[in-house]
Amino acid sequence: MDNEIQLISDGDGLAVIGNTTDVERFLVSEGLPSKDLGLQRLKSAFGTGAAAAQAGSEIGANSGRWVKLTQESAERVKKFGLMESKTPGVSHAMVGKPGSIKNWLQVEKGAGSLLSNPALLSGAAGIMAQLAMQQTMDEITDYLARIDEKVDDVLRAQKDAVVARMIGVDFMIEETMTIREQVGRVSEVAWSKVQGAPATIADTQAYTLRQLDALAEKMESKTKIGDLATTAKEAESKAQEWLAVLARCFQLQDAIAVLELDRVLDANPDQLDQHRIGLRTARQNRLELIARSTERLMARMTAAADTANAKVLLNPTKSPAVVKSANHVVTGVHDFHGRLGIESGRRSSEARRWVDAAAVVRDKAIETGSKSVVAARSLGNETLDRANSVKGKLSSEIAGRVRRRRGGEEERGEKG
Repeated sequence: MDNEIQLISDGDGLAVIGNTTDVERFLVSEGLPSKDLGLQRLKSAFGTGAAAAQAGSEIGANSGRWVKLTQESAERVKKFGLMESKTPGVSHAMVGKPGSIKNWLQVEKGAGSLLSNPALLSGAAGIMAQLAMQQTMDEITDYLARIDEKVDDVLRAQKDAVVARMIGVDFMIEETMTIREQVGRVSEVAWSKVQGAPATIADTQAYTLRQLDALAEKMESKTKIGDLATTAKEAESKAQEWLAVLARCFQLQDAIAVLELDRVLDANPDQLDQHRIGLRTARQNRLELIARSTERLMARMTAAADTANAKVLLNPTKSPAVVKSANHVVTGVHDFHGRLGIESGRRSSEARRWVDAAAVVRDKAIETGSKSVVAARSLGNETLDRANSVKGKLSSEIAGRVRRRRGGEEERGEKG
């Protein structure tokens, strides 16, 4: 079968490798946006000799594109039945397209040059991990450009030494990434510039998470609407700044991981799989740590909004202000989560306007009043009936007395 291509997935992305024309046809037919995989960078991982010549020949004969796997695109490639490979965390498949059939089909023959070469497959998986992290880095850059406070402004305004130290690290990492783009690799000299960066970034991340936790604890300690309004306004202002710093920390950590993979690929390619998996685990741990702090903050802001909504009649000005600040924080955290790939399910609270709450009370009053009127009417009618009954009895008794009196008078008259 002609028109064969190779599919490789690491769960975050999909590599499509084969003849340039076939790769493009496949991507167009499946409606998958992509970017260059950069297979040529693998040539330096095999040194010299026969193995390097063979690897270079295989790489030169193939074109590679990378697709970010979203829920939609993952469903599209699921039909090709990717199977686990010997490379940890990586699945693969061969697909082909006969001339008489429009759809691409999974084929069983031949594993393909890349799939049959463990070293090349491992290297491709390493590059895919880098592309996934660079995609997140790009999304964080967009996020930081959109928020009101640019992270650089926030960092420079910080008097905290822990946060300020990250500025210098930031410069060195950007410089090393620029050299990497120009040279195509990370030399020992380039790597030496950023070796100490992870510790500084980790300190800044820990400090930032403590600041977010402090905001949540402060919200939790307030019960009066006036105090909640003041604290919620402070959280609205501060949370955005700390989320910006946290996003920058995560972005720099991904940049360091990209540089690490290049360095390992260049110096110890046989350790690439283990290093890639280790970086993936460490990254997931960071995401979970960040999610716990930010979810807690959202929970406290949502609880504050609920409290404010319940007391909106007595606090027609401050209650909506609490809800507005809470929604601003929750929306900001949602946006932040989306850029880092964290799933969150909290929704913004809807402020109950004073007139809406008053209308509810009015309706209840009318309903209660109506029931009272009905009860009063019922009681009135019952009382009237009872009164008429008593009146009737009294009239009868009076009439009886009158008759008896007249009868007595007539009887005495006859005797006289």
